Amino acid sequence: MPKKKNTTEEVSQDEGTLSGRLGEFGSAVMQIAEEKGISKERVLEVVEAALSAAYKKDYGKKGQVIRAEFDEVKKDAKFFLVKEIVDETTREFVEETEESHDEKTESGRGADATKEVKEELIVEESDEDRLPRFNPERDILLEEAKKLKKSSKIGETIELPLESHSEFGRVAAQTAKQVIIQRIREAERETMFQEYKEKEGQVVNGQVQRIEGRNVFVDLGKSIGILFPSEQIEGENYRVGQHLKVYLVRVESDTKGPGLLLSRAHPEMVRHLFTLEVPEIFTGTVEIKAIAREAGSRTKIAVFSAEEGVDPIGSCVGQKGTRVQAIIDELGGEKIDIIEWRDDQEKFISAALSPAKVLSVELFEEEKRALVKVPSDQLSLAIGKRGQNVRLAAKLTGWKLDVVPPEEGSETEKESAEEGTVTESDSSEKNEAEK
Repeated sequence: MPKKKNTTEEVSQDEGTLSGRLGEFGSAVMQIAEEKGISKERVLEVVEAALSAAYKKDYGKKGQVIRAEFDEVKKDAKFFLVKEIVDETTREFVEETEESHDEKTESGRGADATKEVKEELIVEESDEDRLPRFNPERDILLEEAKKLKKSSKIGETIELPLESHSEFGRVAAQTAKQVIIQRIREAERETMFQEYKEKEGQVVNGQVQRIEGRNVFVDLGKSIGILFPSEQIEGENYRVGQHLKVYLVRVESDTKGPGLLLSRAHPEMVRHLFTLEVPEIFTGTVEIKAIAREAGSRTKIAVFSAEEGVDPIGSCVGQKGTRVQAIIDELGGEKIDIIEWRDDQEKFISAALSPAKVLSVELFEEEKRALVKVPSDQLSLAIGKRGQNVRLAAKLTGWKLDVVPPEEGSETEKESAEEGTVTESDSSEKNEAEK
């Protein structure tokens, strides 16, 4: 498959066309923009802006505002000199002396440029209320404008037809080229931004393009996203060419193009994977109420269904576990606990601590804390490795959980609270998760 040319190369080859037929030039730019996915209206803007710049370079004067109107059917262009309608209340009129006119003629563009800089300095040093100077190249008096158009008003613009030209020099072609490159890049950035902005908060397919340090760049088709180390699944290795599902966290627009921030560790990625894999969740029959995730290790999700006869857990697991297994494989073997969401907080907390069995749950509403009693032989299972199970259960339910054996739970409320405090201090990770 032949390698695609970039915009600069394509325009460089077509800049000579501008010196020949406008039709070929317009068609060439149309083709480039079509490949970039830019709208027809925006393409015409690019073509007209390039023609305006080229015309001004070869046939225009300094200070003029020239507008081009390209006819895509006839493949030719019309040119207009745009002037603003002014009078004494909106412009300052300064008479040019013969001496200054002679100096300008002798020194040419260099003196003109120096004069322009001086004028800018004068304007900066003067009061803010000072009116801009009248420029005959871009301003026209109201009396003269009314001769051309009776309904003319101050502040409006009037367009004066210019002689059409289809032949342009090399310098004009270079100018047009730069305008085309800039405008197409701007249009391409805007198109990409709008397209991916609509996909923000969704799971998209991509392919690893390159790896720089610990940053992974993923090709999403029309743009490149970045997967920072903090958004990667711990222990997961990536290779160039690998196909991935990634969560599009945020789309940012800057001068270099839309910045696509990707994630594999975001909790919402699990939600979207279940939405893609489980039809009942996609249609809304089954709802995911809460998610608690430690990427690469374990995830707990709480599911609920308001329709009778629908088993929310069974729907997510699938026949012989095929649905949940597909998600586990996509997440690199991450364990997933599917729990039925309950209005009864005691039952919900008991389910959240699965696979451990719970004897009783005592709620302290003011503290948003729950004292959970489990059999002595289930204590380590309820807490989990490094406190992971109880930590995820606390995130899922929104309650601070103190897991104790039954003999400690039978003591006074004060002792139970003290035991709960000790349990929380045993795992600094749990405290951070609760906060």
